[in-house]
Amino acid sequence: MFSKRVAQVAAVVSAVALAAACSSDDGSLSASPETTKETTVPISAVTTSVVDAGAEPRSRMTFAPPPGAPQQVVMTSRSDIFQQIADQPQQNLSTPEVTMPLTAVSSSPDPALSVELTLGAMTSSDSRLQDSLASSEGSKAGLSIQPNGAITALRITPAADSEDIARSAIEQAFYQAVYRGIAFPDAEIGVGAVWTMQQQVMSGMALRQVTTATLREVAGNRLTVDVSITQEPEARVWHLPADAGTLNIDTFVMSGSGTLVVDLEAPLPVDGSVTVGGEQTYSDPNSTTRLRQATTNTVRWSGQ
Repeated sequence: MFSKRVAQVAAVVSAVALAAACSSDDGSLSASPETTKETTVPISAVTTSVVDAGAEPRSRMTFAPPPGAPQQVVMTSRSDIFQQIADQPQQNLSTPEVTMPLTAVSSSPDPALSVELTLGAMTSSDSRLQDSLASSEGSKAGLSIQPNGAITALRITPAADSEDIARSAIEQAFYQAVYRGIAFPDAEIGVGAVWTMQQQVMSGMALRQVTTATLREVAGNRLTVDVSITQEPEARVWHLPADAGTLNIDTFVMSGSGTLVVDLEAPLPVDGSVTVGGEQTYSDPNSTTRLRQATTNTVRWSGQ
């Protein structure tokens, strides 16, 4: 008989595959009083390091959107998660694709940018989720963004009539997006420049994420950046939330790549996509039971 502990944490393990940001070590989110229903998520710091400064001419890349000028962009997110406990049938825990039109308005940097987002009419290929998304139109979100593009905080305020299924899909989409962005180094770079971004991702367990970026093209304020991403756990034993015990992390492979186009006068990417996926295997140290998981998640951007 499979371990009861492994069965109990299966749902928690699925959250790891999303690489969702969390506001505390136990994976919980910080919510303000019910009157606002705002969820605030601090995002861990990004450390950048230049590998190759690239060709001349070089310059320091700094985001400076005109205050009050709206940016219209569409973000699409999808997560495929397949999970199996021991010899039980495989479970499909995927999140259907969600397409979200966003209007972003930036404040003057002080020193970080405060970006307010309004969600438009969202769509999904899943009929149940599609019905729920209608009541979430007009939901708000916010980002704190450093001049180099590093996101330091995420706020989500769902519309009053939002349903749980829609709120969850929206939150997961934003959690993926904030860890797939571009932070430029504090140095002058040119075409061909290569730098790394290191960041801790909290998702029930601590993950070390390393993103290698290459500046492929510069066209005025528009920059095309290729990225490759790897993630690995900071420990080989997972201490489960709420003192639920431990699981061994037998294998953990997560990697991916993509290309993003950013405009230094706009807070959000204007084009491109990033896909990250892999396989994980966990085992109960008190039995031979294993939990296997295969995951893929994708974030796409396009201008309106």
